[in-house]
Amino acid sequence: MKVETTRTAVAVRLQHSAAFHSSVGHLHQQLIPLVRSGLERGGPVAVALSPDTEAALLAELGQPAGLIVLARPHGPDAGSGQTVAALRARELRELTAAAGPATVISEHWNALDGADGGFWTEFDAALNIALADLAIDLTCFFPEMPLHQAILDGARRNHPHLLLDGRLHHNPDHRPPREVLAELPAAAPMLLGAPELQVTFGAWQLGEVRTAVESVLLASDYGAARAEDVVLAVNEIATNAVEHGAGEARMFVWAGADGFVCEVHDTGILRDPLPGLQAPHPSDPRGRGVWIARQLCDSLHVWTDGRGTHVRMYAAR
Repeated sequence: MKVETTRTAVAVRLQHSAAFHSSVGHLHQQLIPLVRSGLERGGPVAVALSPDTEAALLAELGQPAGLIVLARPHGPDAGSGQTVAALRARELRELTAAAGPATVISEHWNALDGADGGFWTEFDAALNIALADLAIDLTCFFPEMPLHQAILDGARRNHPHLLLDGRLHHNPDHRPPREVLAELPAAAPMLLGAPELQVTFGAWQLGEVRTAVESVLLASDYGAARAEDVVLAVNEIATNAVEHGAGEARMFVWAGADGFVCEVHDTGILRDPLPGLQAPHPSDPRGRGVWIARQLCDSLHVWTDGRGTHVRMYAAR
């Protein structure tokens, strides 16, 4: 798979707005006209909605040309805001490259809330980074009374604009995404069972790491091309781990019917709470490794704790 590894310096093009609804009917009253307006302008309209809202929208509009339903989260890290944001960015980068500026409508879906609602704060902060250079008008709908207060707090801090009575207004509570996440570090993903493979390695053993990962992938019926991509992704993360940690790192691998999962743990300090969501500028000496790995994997989640920095990658066949 060919991966773009650098970007050019461009102004922020993303228009990111929050809207709030008091009921299902109030949501439909606001959302459906936005979709219609986007379609009437002739550009693509991409939606990421709860199953019920998606069904209501399609019942109202049918299947109009230009309406695109974005993929729902999947895999072991489906509840990670940064991994879902990376998936959205990949889809929308392809969409805008092919069809030009796009309207995107997203809706809070309580199935992704997690224990505290923090998914949505991480997700919207990550979108502000991952989509910054794309010509996208993104409106995110939230209930006025969600189960978790953190959802509303995050919505108010992550959106530069508010949609009120059909008009956009500046949001005085908006804050930069990395500042938002400095107060809400990414959570560790769910625990998995005993790993199939466990390796402790240093810089001189990266070749052995690649060989071990390739063997697991090929034994798990991954095609040669897909295995090559995943090995490259693991190598980029493993290289970062020994370069920025204490020189030694640990890798754990799981492979089964649901796909391939790899975790890499080191003792380094994570200085960027959302690494690898933008391709680095050509003048940046570092930062390509996590970006490359995010493009090659179906999901990639980074978190930190008192023991160091941790990365989990998931790759479907």
